[in-house]
Amino acid sequence: MSADVEKQIPSENGLETEVKSNEHHADTKDPSPASSTGRSSLDQPPPNEAPKAVNPWADPSSFPDGGAQAWLTVAAASACFFVSWGWINCIGVFQDYYMRAELKQYSPSTVAWIPSVETFFMLATGPVAGFIFDNYGPTKLLIVGSFLHVFGLMMASISKEYYQFMLSQGVCSAIGACCIFTPAVACVSTWFFKKRGMAIGITASGSSLGGVLFPIIVSRMIEETGFAWAMRTCAFLILGLCTFAILTLRSRFPPRPRPWSVMAFVRPLKETPMLLLTLATFFFYWGMFPVFSFITAVANARGMSLSLAQYLVSILNAGSVFGRTLPGILGDKFGRFNIMTIFCTLTSILILAVWIPADTNVGQLVFAPLFGFASGAAIGLTPALIAQVSPIQEIGIRVGTVFAAGAIGALTGSPIAGALITRDHGEFLYMQLFGGVTCLVGCAFFALARVHLVGFTIKKKV
Repeated sequence: MSADVEKQIPSENGLETEVKSNEHHADTKDPSPASSTGRSSLDQPPPNEAPKAVNPWADPSSFPDGGAQAWLTVAAASACFFVSWGWINCIGVFQDYYMRAELKQYSPSTVAWIPSVETFFMLATGPVAGFIFDNYGPTKLLIVGSFLHVFGLMMASISKEYYQFMLSQGVCSAIGACCIFTPAVACVSTWFFKKRGMAIGITASGSSLGGVLFPIIVSRMIEETGFAWAMRTCAFLILGLCTFAILTLRSRFPPRPRPWSVMAFVRPLKETPMLLLTLATFFFYWGMFPVFSFITAVANARGMSLSLAQYLVSILNAGSVFGRTLPGILGDKFGRFNIMTIFCTLTSILILAVWIPADTNVGQLVFAPLFGFASGAAIGLTPALIAQVSPIQEIGIRVGTVFAAGAIGALTGSPIAGALITRDHGEFLYMQLFGGVTCLVGCAFFALARVHLVGFTIKKKV
């Protein structure tokens, strides 16, 4: 085997050593008949020697990086993100509405537990959903997830009490959303290697599009037809897109059934890059989700009319369309860890230096799309980072494990922020400082993961 081909094949633990490999050779095709293996005829073994088997899970040259089925999978995965993350991204609308109407007798911190629990269950059940994907493929998981997501929203439409909203929207719908988005990330990763960042970025942009449309649909329909039909309309839209995903989302590799083992979820955390990624995701989500939850309330408290403030979540997610796509493209070119560190730093700066002093409508309207753009990398690029340091046959479990850590941050971040608002006598400074500082800590862990992989060399692509 040639030295160049040896560089393409990951080390014993299956990691993609993209930093150390020469990606040019993954695309190079020799015109000879032997080119199907990615090697020239000079590299072929003698006739009496059996050719060495190439692991299709690990060999970069085996990934098609395009084609009709690959891009159809991206389209289906984008629809999955639209109905899962896109729905979660409009939690600020529900936080504000519940505080003003259905649950106005409760404190902001108490109300914040509903969207926080919703986000938690969507992420925390990821390891289980990932295990099911690795063992049985995407279709069964999508069917179960579609039912739970739609059923939960239908039940929320007839809810009146706090516990009813918690169980229907916070638990049932959220578990369904997890079963929808987890196979989406995993399937896309099996089709792309060199263009993985771009493909996952396009996939994640579906969540931004959902985050633009769902808040507008919910806000307008609450005013015109009431909360119940707003929820039902969204549920029917989600059902249609889930049906499309069930019919078209495919993994390139067949399922590999394995027995249930707790160590399957713990073992990846023994690898330093995975541990640092997990910590980074926890801290960044801890500080990021309070912004989604309270951006409308902050703007309203600082003088913005409710009719305008209710569009801030949509404006934020409009900026996130580019924030979840562009970092993936840049990451494929300049290194995904490099780009993630830059965008996470920018997110922290925006919270601390722009959102805190923004006491006018213009300031709020400037902050929302910029924050959406900068923070978009945390959703769009994280799966690509996980895949970069993981064996592809374990992508389901590993994505689920990292996002489960993010779930803890998402669960506790908004209630802590709500408690800080109460402690600050209804002001928002403590909450904003909490968000900015914890995002900065998350950024530091992303940077440490990069340093662990290539050291302090700035110009390295990683």
